[in-house]
Amino acid sequence: MIYAKSEPIETLREHTDELIRQMDILKCNYGKIINKLEFIDGEEFWKILDIVVEFHDIGKAFSPFQKLIRENMDEKLTDEDIITNLENNINHNYISPAFIKYRDLGINDRKLMNLIDQAIVYHHERDVEIDEKFELLVKIALEEDLINKVEELQNDFKVRYPIKTKKLNNSYLQNVKKRITKNDDYYYLYVMLKGILHKLDHSASAHELVEADCDKYIGRYTEEFIINEYGDLRDVQRFAKNNREKNIMLIASTGMGKTETALIWIDEDKAFFTLPLRVSINALFDRVAEIRNNNDEPYAYAGLLHSTSIEYLEENNYKNSQNINDLSKLTSKKLIFSTIDQIFKFPFMYKGYEKIYSTLSYSKVVIDEIQAYSPEIAAVLIKGLEMIHKIGGKFMIMTATMPTIYIDKMKERGMFDENLVSAEFNTEKVRHNIELIDSSINENLEEVAKSGLNKKVLVIVNTVNSAIEKYEQMEKIKKIKDLDFNLNLLHSMYVQEDRLVLEKNIKDFASSKENGIWITTQLVEASLDIDFDQLHTEISTLDSLFQRLGRCNRAGKKSIDSQNVFIYTKDVKGIGTIYDEDIVNSGIILLKKYIGDKKSIEIKESTKVEMVKILYSKDNLKNTEFYSKFEKALTILDTMTPYSLKSSEAQRVLRSIDAYTAIPRQIYDDIENTLISDYEDLSNRLSKAYNDNNKKLIKEIKKQRTDVRKKINKKTVNVAAYKSKENITEIYIKGLNDLKILECEYDINKNHDNGEISGKGVLIDKELSQFI
Repeated sequence: MIYAKSEPIETLREHTDELIRQMDILKCNYGKIINKLEFIDGEEFWKILDIVVEFHDIGKAFSPFQKLIRENMDEKLTDEDIITNLENNINHNYISPAFIKYRDLGINDRKLMNLIDQAIVYHHERDVEIDEKFELLVKIALEEDLINKVEELQNDFKVRYPIKTKKLNNSYLQNVKKRITKNDDYYYLYVMLKGILHKLDHSASAHELVEADCDKYIGRYTEEFIINEYGDLRDVQRFAKNNREKNIMLIASTGMGKTETALIWIDEDKAFFTLPLRVSINALFDRVAEIRNNNDEPYAYAGLLHSTSIEYLEENNYKNSQNINDLSKLTSKKLIFSTIDQIFKFPFMYKGYEKIYSTLSYSKVVIDEIQAYSPEIAAVLIKGLEMIHKIGGKFMIMTATMPTIYIDKMKERGMFDENLVSAEFNTEKVRHNIELIDSSINENLEEVAKSGLNKKVLVIVNTVNSAIEKYEQMEKIKKIKDLDFNLNLLHSMYVQEDRLVLEKNIKDFASSKENGIWITTQLVEASLDIDFDQLHTEISTLDSLFQRLGRCNRAGKKSIDSQNVFIYTKDVKGIGTIYDEDIVNSGIILLKKYIGDKKSIEIKESTKVEMVKILYSKDNLKNTEFYSKFEKALTILDTMTPYSLKSSEAQRVLRSIDAYTAIPRQIYDDIENTLISDYEDLSNRLSKAYNDNNKKLIKEIKKQRTDVRKKINKKTVNVAAYKSKENITEIYIKGLNDLKILECEYDINKNHDNGEISGKGVLIDKELSQFI
């Protein structure tokens, strides 16, 4: 018997058949879309993919591998012992193509042969150099061992295609040394074969569906929900419905139902929905879970994919949270809400990027609030959309404001063709009466405090330290003036479990009848469905600023006879670090020109859009650091050497963060004798179980240790390395080495009786960016 896996025990035939089953699921549900791709020759593609699947693991017949896999099994087998003098020093993927008999398969095209060989050889991306020494090892393995496995492969594995029986050679290695790249004729076909093989293999190994809930259509759910709730679709939603087969560039005001618009556009297709911040993604995931169809069934089929998604799902008591998380990681969920670092790694062409890229060929992608990203990350998104366009996938960009240089670059790269439609939908309601104040927000905090007595007041500043400073000053004002109002603080520097509570609290507050003040950072900017009466904000770039305005009078139902937005331009933190100084100053000039000699002015949504267009035009940006960073990033992506990065490295570049995941010292001290000690004890027990080769115990301890690690993760915060290196202590416990101890005070107050939480979070006496 030829085995593929030891845990659980699975024969090579069983594993391969599972891939075939998964392939049938994929073909049944998305085959029509894949067959329409211009570089796919219908049934010929599925025939070639079937060949790749059948041969992908056949190299596991190698005797040293079979000997090792049997030694790792719990059960005692009746099979004959394997006797071999060879070492298990060659991975199966490098020897599997040797058996393929192309002539009998009717494949004579040398390029196609190389494509199949490479799809198999690189279905596991390993740091192996195919040099003379390695070629010799393969030659020995083929000639001294695998040629003797032919009968077993035919009778036991029951290989479904003709295989070589007389001689095996390693000549195919010469052709696979040079990797297939975007300049090769069969590049997109290769991406599909290799990427789908990755996807099938990962799903089969996990014993999960390659594509789940394929008959659950979010477009239908959403349309039925809107009609039941509101009677009819809005114009913007009708536009999306009429252009479901097109790519869409949509500029629309906040509060117009852009989320539902995107869901209607997605229709019956598989889709990925991206947003800049985890808090926004979580809120959107919650919102979609509440959409109900005509049968009053909630849409319970969405996935959530970001660095702390499992913690969020468990914290909010979602049923089958582990399954949601697992299927999301496999990209098997029908609709996945994700931060871009999980999906848009593929433009870096890291090792294994084809899995996501091939999936996007038959999917739709929504990019929400593209203007919220740094110029470098925006460049990655533009490059990614270009690649999606070329492979046949569909995309929708929706935003309240769209920088002109992004549109220009998309036009240059051929994305504005007959398959793209663009439109602007701006509400006629004027929601904001703005005042530009040429002073610091600190000078007006007493007036802000008084507003909090009878209004919902939102204060947004640019840095964590600035938020903490305003909160401290507001506390003093409350005490000195004997004012009684609800005061809260929210920024990124709370440990995960506390931040989740605070994020929920601000949403609950916004929908309640309570008055008070929330002091926040740009964490609340993008797509967080909160509505306050009054906004006080530090100046930022106009696109960011106008996003902040969307958190005030969101529905446009409140009076704007007097100012409801106050913008402060002096003593502002984060200018020149978080926000480009030239762009901020240009925005101030545009605002002053618009306001003129008036104290305040009502501003239309269409005016905001026009201002951003002017601000982010090429002429206005050409000498700025922003434009330089954007162009440089695109150039790097255009000229990047494929397969030079690993997936984790690409993700790190995309996040553009050098950060530590750390546990504040006082929290670490609190859990040292509980969670930390438990984890260390489980690690020691796990090592002993491995030494004893006790498979059952290994599995049990691994699960226990994973559960403890999840609890520890909830006690962590991400902190920028360049701001905290002096305050970092290593954790010398195996399995926790990736975490650090943050030697800074953590200010938090919890009322365990009512669940209330307050405090300033991590206190670092330095400026910190929100985008961590």
